[in-house]
Amino acid sequence: MNYRFYNAKILTMETTDIMEGELWVQDDKILYVGEGGDVAAVCQSLSIESILWDREIDCEGNLLMPGFKNAHTHSAMTFLRSKADDLPLSEWLYNRVFPMEEKLNGEMIYHLTKLAVLEYLTSGITTIFDMYLTPETTAKACVEMGMRCVQVNTTSAQEDFEGMLALMEERYHTLNHYDPLHSYFIGFHAEYTCSRELLERVAAMAHKYKAPVFGHLSETRTEVEGCKERYGVTPLQLLDSMGMFDYGGGGYHCVWMDERDFEIMQRKNLTAVTNPASNMKLASGVAPISEYLKRGINVAIGTDGPASNNCLDMFREMFLVTGLAKLKEQDAAAVDALEVLKMATVNGAKAMNLSEADVLAEGKQADVIMIDLHQPNMQPINNIPKNLVYSGSKQNVKMTMIRGKILYENGQFTKAYDVEEIYRKANEIVTNLG
Repeated sequence: MNYRFYNAKILTMETTDIMEGELWVQDDKILYVGEGGDVAAVCQSLSIESILWDREIDCEGNLLMPGFKNAHTHSAMTFLRSKADDLPLSEWLYNRVFPMEEKLNGEMIYHLTKLAVLEYLTSGITTIFDMYLTPETTAKACVEMGMRCVQVNTTSAQEDFEGMLALMEERYHTLNHYDPLHSYFIGFHAEYTCSRELLERVAAMAHKYKAPVFGHLSETRTEVEGCKERYGVTPLQLLDSMGMFDYGGGGYHCVWMDERDFEIMQRKNLTAVTNPASNMKLASGVAPISEYLKRGINVAIGTDGPASNNCLDMFREMFLVTGLAKLKEQDAAAVDALEVLKMATVNGAKAMNLSEADVLAEGKQADVIMIDLHQPNMQPINNIPKNLVYSGSKQNVKMTMIRGKILYENGQFTKAYDVEEIYRKANEIVTNLG
């Protein structure tokens, strides 16, 4: 479909300046971003005679911007929302999460992922970086729902190396060609859930394909101290010694880092994906965001899963990234809101190798959200980018478009979704799991 959005404020994220104008979408791509006005003149500048619009949308002065990139998720963990709360991470993970996950199957994960996608759309999230147990059914759910999804392998068990690694390699080939909305990364769950041999084999696969790798990294002090007891070094230093990140990638959480860790992150051009709500709720700690920024390390933002957050809301994450950093540094100037907005959009796209969906520009993928500025929390309009971080809310998401398709608009999901059936199925699964 072809869309003309006019009378809009536009934040392209190529810069954080706000422009007034139009954005045109043709099929799955952005055809034009600019002042607009004279349609014939714009068409001439694009070397096209004319364009037939399926819809012309008056934005009424509202804001168009790139969709948020949720750079760490476990979508199907919706089944554990408010079922495993108020516990430290080790007890939460080993006594509540892992035993329940053993009861899941691929079909359950398919349905539970769909529920998460609905929530992502209401928060203006147009891409997720997901890690869970049955990537094939997660891919199916996301593609059917129109959600852009990058998945990372979750290898963690220490038995049946050959079968597990063969499956990861097979997925690397098949799921990277599954659909234009989907791609797949080599990965591991965490150092403390993998044997050294398994981690070395994952690193060897990364070298074979010259591929980036992601996994949970230095989330808690206990994790880091345990790794030092086992190997004499931090998790990142251990993985780096194996060549795990020779072709890039990064880690989720990255809370407890030392000087040598920072140097590795810089040298290997790695991404730190921060998950402030999850780390705060599990009392894991506050990531050293100011230090990452000072060293030019790419920082992206993720919600983590619904079991540890429990809300899949990028507005809350953005506020916590800057708020907790200010508190940690005892400096109200720490981590400017404009940097946070980059983390939630451009930096997340960089982490996921999605250069085609990072900013609003001609030829880019049409992953666009509209923010309702005609609400009390967005008035007066002093500084829109900073207002998004400090005052913005899911209630301000007026539209979410992914790959040129409007999936959520004015508080309603597209008619292609049977929303009540998604809710019913999720509750049925939870009841049956006990």
